[in-house]
Amino acid sequence: MKKFVMAAVGGTLAGILLTTQVAGPLVAQEAQKPTVYEQLDLFGDIFERIRGQYVEEVDEGKLIEAAINGMLTSLDPHSSYLPPDQFDDMRVQTRGEFGGLGIEVTQEEGFIKVVSPIDGTPAYDAGIQAGDFITHVDGESVLGLTLDEAVDKMRGPVGSEIIITVARQGTDEPFDVSIIRDTIKLTAARVRTEGDTVVLRVTTFNDQTYDNMADGLKKAVEEAGGIDKVNGFVLDLRNNPGGLLTQAIQVSDAFLDKGEIVSTRGRNPEDSERFNAEPGDLTEGKPMVVLINGGSASASEIVTGALQDHRRAIVVGTKSFGKGSVQTVIPLRGEGAMRLTTARYYTPSGRSIQALGISPDIVVEQPQPAPAEATEEEESSAASRSRSEADLRGAITNDSMTEDEKRVLEEEQLKAEEAAKLRQEDYQLAYAIDILKGLSAIAAAE
Repeated sequence: MKKFVMAAVGGTLAGILLTTQVAGPLVAQEAQKPTVYEQLDLFGDIFERIRGQYVEEVDEGKLIEAAINGMLTSLDPHSSYLPPDQFDDMRVQTRGEFGGLGIEVTQEEGFIKVVSPIDGTPAYDAGIQAGDFITHVDGESVLGLTLDEAVDKMRGPVGSEIIITVARQGTDEPFDVSIIRDTIKLTAARVRTEGDTVVLRVTTFNDQTYDNMADGLKKAVEEAGGIDKVNGFVLDLRNNPGGLLTQAIQVSDAFLDKGEIVSTRGRNPEDSERFNAEPGDLTEGKPMVVLINGGSASASEIVTGALQDHRRAIVVGTKSFGKGSVQTVIPLRGEGAMRLTTARYYTPSGRSIQALGISPDIVVEQPQPAPAEATEEEESSAASRSRSEADLRGAITNDSMTEDEKRVLEEEQLKAEEAAKLRQEDYQLAYAIDILKGLSAIAAAE
């Protein structure tokens, strides 16, 4: 058996030697470290050899683009080359409308990792979650592809189907998810009221974010009957993958009267920048809670860090993603661009959250929905309902309450029931609202 194995190995090696030609050296070996210009000469020699001797004719433009992209992607996961079409797509996305699945992704261990799905998009509706790993696209492995190459595979005509294979923590086996591509129209900020609390849901930081949020906040306060009728604000940044630094600064400034918002520090000290808040708080100092999770990244973390460091808001949820770097998009000749990591950002207290994330003041996990064990008949049965004194036969009435007092009590009971329903739908948000109720009650007692 050993002789057979050795013979097989020898045959394989012989085959390699017979079919491999050893060409002359591209450059003479030198004892000293080659200079940059010698390395560039080496690159030129390799390019000419590929162009002239590769087994098939190559597209010279694509070859150069691949070399440039390889140089950039070797730096970090967020630096890359943007060909003209991708550069156009990026500019469209910052305006809030584009075609695709609706997920923000990064690369980790060779696979594509979902930073967050975007609210109301095909990926969100299909159940894609922050932290999911995409291992295959239409049956083809993404292992070995660059981030941009994998994203290209997920792009396609609006209305077309894509099947992605997802590996998820807590799930034994990867599973396929079918998604229909669609035009993604982002509403960067949505505002609603929950009882006496105004909830600001910010899904991304694009050109529309601050204006959407400010307009929505103003309308919500007016509908509530004025700022005095509002007990506080929840800024929901869960699954917000980030976006424009300028918008993160504006959103932070909306809730701060003074002080530093964020600073950025590049390679050269003279490139450092510091951004400060200007007077004016859209919420007039009302209590705030910020909601974050593992899908909150980049610009979301800038806002959260600023409000947390200034003790302007209580941060609730789970640890954020931990992207503490700033990318500059630099246009290049030929209508392309490069996205280059040029700085780290620091919160007002001077901390960098790069690869660490922001830890919430109060850690609150979002429970996974449990399967319903009781049928509707069981839930509505008399035995399963809670009972009180008022349910007892012949119970005497309460004669000390006026009609107005009874009406107020009924309204409070209704609010309590709505709050209980919200805990089932979104436990983290309900927790945040309960904090604001408590703060409001303390302030009223003082």
